[in-house]
Amino acid sequence: MATKKRKRRETFGMIDKLPSGRYRARYLDDAGTRHAAPQTFDTMTDARAYLAGIQTDMSRGEWTSPVARAAAKKAASTTLAEYVETWLTLKSRRPRTLEEYRRLIRGPLAELAPLPLSAISVETVKQWWGAQLAGGKVTQASRAYSLLSTVLSEAVDDGRISVNPCRVKGAQTERTGKKVTPPTDEQFAAIVAATPQHLRALVYLAADAGLRWGEATELRRSDVVVEADRVLVTVARAVVKVRGEFIPGPTKTEAGVRSIYVYGDAAAAIARHVDADRFRFNPGALLFPASDGVSHLSQSTFHTPTWNNARTAAGRPDMPFHALRHYAGTRYAQAGATPRETMTRLGHTSLAVALRYQHATDRDAEIAARMAKRPAGTA
Repeated sequence: MATKKRKRRETFGMIDKLPSGRYRARYLDDAGTRHAAPQTFDTMTDARAYLAGIQTDMSRGEWTSPVARAAAKKAASTTLAEYVETWLTLKSRRPRTLEEYRRLIRGPLAELAPLPLSAISVETVKQWWGAQLAGGKVTQASRAYSLLSTVLSEAVDDGRISVNPCRVKGAQTERTGKKVTPPTDEQFAAIVAATPQHLRALVYLAADAGLRWGEATELRRSDVVVEADRVLVTVARAVVKVRGEFIPGPTKTEAGVRSIYVYGDAAAAIARHVDADRFRFNPGALLFPASDGVSHLSQSTFHTPTWNNARTAAGRPDMPFHALRHYAGTRYAQAGATPRETMTRLGHTSLAVALRYQHATDRDAEIAARMAKRPAGTA
C-alpha cells in the first residue's frame, strides 16, 4: 500500500511528503501566486532551510520569481546577433539601413556576434576595438562601434544587461582622415566635356543641384519643371540598391524632400534632357534609366567607363562621384548662401554635416583684394 502524502504547514510556506519519501516545498509570493522549489529534498530540514532562505530574500526585497529568473537567464544568453535582429524589427528602417546594420554584424562585428550579451564586457569591447584599429579600416570600425553602443544601450533599457560595456572614448567619431576633395571649376568643365551628352544632366544635378546618386537616378520627368531661364527640380524620393535589387522609397532623411532651382548651363543641360521626345507622353519615365530604358541606372554601370573616363580627363582619377555634391555645397556657399541655406539645398539634417560640404578654395587672393577695397577715409 502506497504511503499517504502528508502536508505540513509551516510558519512560511508548506511542505509535502511525496510518495517517493522526498519532500516538496511550496510558498506564496506577495501577490498570492504559488511557487514550488525547483527540486525536491531528502529531509524536511532541508525543505525548511530552503523556505527560510526564500522568506529572508522576500523580507530584504531581494526575491525574484522563478519565471522572472528564467526570463533573465534566457535574456542573458541571447547573442548579440540575435538581439540586433530583434532590435531591427522595433522601428521602421529603410532597406539600405537594414542591410548596412546586417553587413556590420557579418563584417567587423562578426567576432562579437555569437557572444551572449552578458559575455560582452568592457575589456571584450576594448580588445575588439584594438583589433579593428590594427586592421586599418577605422571608419568602418567606428560605424560598427556606434551600432554596438546603440544596441547595447537598448539592451540596458530592456534589462538584458546592467551596464553598457562600450566605454572607448572617441570611437564613434574616429575616422581614417580621408577627405573628399571637390573638383576645381576647370576640372569640372573637363568632366562635363568628357561625359556623354545623354548623361551630362546627371552630372549637373549632382554638381549644381547637389543631388545624391539615389535621388538623381530616381527622378522622373514629372519631377522637373522647365521655366524661362531656369528649371525647378523636386526631390521627393530616392532609390537604393540592396543585394542587387533596386528599391525606390523615401529620401535618406525628411530634409531630403526639397525643391531646388537651377540656372545657367546646368539648367540648359537639364532642360534639353527632359525635353526629349521619349518623355513627351510619359511623365513617369526615369530621367536616367539603364540601357533597357526602364530599369534604374546602376552606379557601377555609370562608373565604368563613363565616370572613370570623365575624372581621368579632369586629372582626378581619385575623385568619387560624390565629390560633385561637395562641389555643389562649396559653390553655393561661395555665392553667398548661409550655412543653413546650404544645409537646406543639400537636404542635410545637421549643420555640422552641411559644413563638411563647404571646402576652402584657392580664392584667397581674390578675397584679400576685396577686403583691401575699403571706402575712402576708413584707413
